[in-house]
Amino acid sequence: MSHAHVKTVRRKPCEILDFDAALLDACSPELRADLLAEARLLAGVFAPGAGPEGMVAMAAQLSAGLRNPEMSRVHARRIAAALKHLARAA
Repeated sequence: MSHAHVKTVRRKPCEILDFDAALLDACSPELRADLLAEARLLAGVFAPGAGPEGMVAMAAQLSAGLRNPEMSRVHARRIAAALKHLARAA
């Protein structure tokens, strides 16, 4: 009886990518600064005193598509990433 040959493949460990961080890193420094400033302003107006949890909740709503019709989907997604960044930094 012959034994099955098991091929041993060595793979590199998987890397988990933070999409929000990558999205902000892909922006120019000026745009990133503007997004973070706008995210601070929105958090201060719509979730004053809510802390990081409030910013994450706002980001989740923006990511899910719950936004003002005047705001583009791309901009809403970038603002959501900025809000999550601010929440992690808090």
